[in-house]
Amino acid sequence: PGSELKVTGVDFLKSQNTRLHHTDAYNIKNLVVRRGQAFQIQLSFSRELKASDKLALRFGIGEKPMKPRGTLMSLNPRREPDLSGWQISIVKSSGKECLLSVTSSPSASVGIYNLNVKTGTNIYKPENGDVYLLFNPWCEDDVVFLDDEAQRKEYVLNDTGYIYVGSAYSIYGRPWNFGQFEEFILDACMYLLDKSSLRLSSRRDPVLVSRAMSALVNANDDSGVLLGNWSGNYDKGTSPLDWMGSVSILQQYYKTKKPVSYGQCWVFAGVLTTVMRCLGIPSRCVSNFNSAHDTDENLRVDIYLNEFGEKLNRMSLDSVWNFHVWNDVWMKRMDLPSGFDGWQAIDSTPQEQSQGAFQCGPCPLKAVRDGDVYLPYDSKFVYAEVNADKVYWVVKNVRGKDKYIKISTETQGIGVNISTKAVGQDKREDITAQYKFPEGSEEERKAMQKASSFIRPAGMGIRARFASTMSVDDMDSKPGVLHETVSKTGLQLEINNTDALYPGNPLELAITVKTSVPGNWTINLAGSCQLQSYTGKIEASLGYIKETIKLEGNSETKVPLKIAADSYMKTLASVEDEVLIHITAIAEVQETNDKLTKETTMRFEYPPITVQMPETAKLNEEFACAFIFKNKLNVPLDNCKLLVEGLGIFKMATFNQGDVKPGRIIKSEVICTPTRVGEKKIVAKLTSAQVKAISVEKAITITE
Repeated sequence: PGSELKVTGVDFLKSQNTRLHHTDAYNIKNLVVRRGQAFQIQLSFSRELKASDKLALRFGIGEKPMKPRGTLMSLNPRREPDLSGWQISIVKSSGKECLLSVTSSPSASVGIYNLNVKTGTNIYKPENGDVYLLFNPWCEDDVVFLDDEAQRKEYVLNDTGYIYVGSAYSIYGRPWNFGQFEEFILDACMYLLDKSSLRLSSRRDPVLVSRAMSALVNANDDSGVLLGNWSGNYDKGTSPLDWMGSVSILQQYYKTKKPVSYGQCWVFAGVLTTVMRCLGIPSRCVSNFNSAHDTDENLRVDIYLNEFGEKLNRMSLDSVWNFHVWNDVWMKRMDLPSGFDGWQAIDSTPQEQSQGAFQCGPCPLKAVRDGDVYLPYDSKFVYAEVNADKVYWVVKNVRGKDKYIKISTETQGIGVNISTKAVGQDKREDITAQYKFPEGSEEERKAMQKASSFIRPAGMGIRARFASTMSVDDMDSKPGVLHETVSKTGLQLEINNTDALYPGNPLELAITVKTSVPGNWTINLAGSCQLQSYTGKIEASLGYIKETIKLEGNSETKVPLKIAADSYMKTLASVEDEVLIHITAIAEVQETNDKLTKETTMRFEYPPITVQMPETAKLNEEFACAFIFKNKLNVPLDNCKLLVEGLGIFKMATFNQGDVKPGRIIKSEVICTPTRVGEKKIVAKLTSAQVKAISVEKAITITE
């Protein structure tokens, strides 16, 4: 029979395979391929391959790969096709070389497969024989198939982007480096898959994988990636505002296997996007402005004010966050009736437990839009985040007891300007219409009625942290849908700033009161200004006005509200979160008892950072990049730090700049050596005691 056939070498043809599989950017020595798509492997033998020789490629996943469990695929190029859905064929055989083509099943489990080659009784184990198999949005038979090249580029391959934050009236994009191709990130994701409670057979299903990852990105019940902290004290870790991307978080987690401190919603969402894109599931960060956190699923958030219009922290169980960031992932839902494919919401910020763990989703956007909130997973919770009503109460002290007076109900304020980064452009795309029908449209009313039939109606009563010590005025006896109060005087309120809001300057604000119906009106106006964190928590009350105004018919008047700088600068320096300026106004018409409330949130403005560097640079050739900041504020910035990062150009670096006096210019320089070609982004962020996060980014094209 001649000498035994032995394998002498295996070439994974990495550069050609990874280019075809859109995996060439992964910084790893192993082969990374996507499921359901052919890749080639070149075998070298001790002698020429004969027809009678036995040859099998064996791909095993998990601790003990076994054929009956479907965790071991033994592929023989000359036998019947394998039942597992994997395919193998000989492309060409010449001399002692043999080129094989392997196609995994489009529903194969995602993970690390170990390859060995069996010839007769010999087993050859190649060096770097671990092959990483990912989801494949380019493959029509994969449930994550996305039929649009520009979208695949954005939602799978783009490693930088923006996360939208601020307030509904003042939205800005924070640059974020997803960095799904950086060193150790793919291994960190594989470690998370192993750490999840998913069986190997469940790892083929993006529904289960994305749900498991939404649980593991927070550390709440499974020592996952990030520890959430909203306390305002971050001494024992990194402030959530100091992160510029997911890379250092996932690398640190993978190295220590311990939760990283600290995250808030945009950090959780940024990391979850990295994990999803890294595994091959199309994903985007979604920012919901005025996001309801409705703790008992009654579609109603109660907001309590004192008579000056100041929000009371102590009472509210529900809260409205200025913004909340979660993720959408793209997939077909084979587990649901037809019609719910496409974008699904998942959320890794620990808010409420779902099936006993802090996880949320995937919930079809279509289910949220149509009010089909009985569908899995967590659709009631997501529905409430974008659709709850706001009910305002004024708490007055009458003879030593709190008395609650309902002022108004707002049905359109929650879930506005839902935002994500636009495909292929550095700008914001409004995706509110994917989550809800236009406010007031017939479809919206139908969806609301359908949703309400699955959600306990609000019913009577006030929900607060105490029970029977209160008397209530003007209680709605009718549960269910609340209606806007229609004004008899055409009363309107507007709040704006008359000057730019720079830290260290007085805050120049104004409340405009308008009436539009003939008659003489006497209006009691209360307006207050508070500093709050993005979760709606009040950090400080800065001042209020209380005035009585007389208006006749169709007229208006402007009432100034001015806050001196020294009344808020101490708070600004003492909290470690970025704070927003929250203004609430309450107006009451004496003659008709009309009541109206209006609130708005504004953010401070900051001087910019400038970046000086060439527009293009060559691969592996040094260039200099300078960051310049001039303190144009009239207050010193204490303990300034400049953080910079450029994926594929340089690792994250920190420059401590000390205290920067007004008018002073600081400059830092980095010498960069690009290691990858293409358009790359450099991001810089300045933090200090007074100003939490000024960021800037600039693109550079790296050529061969």
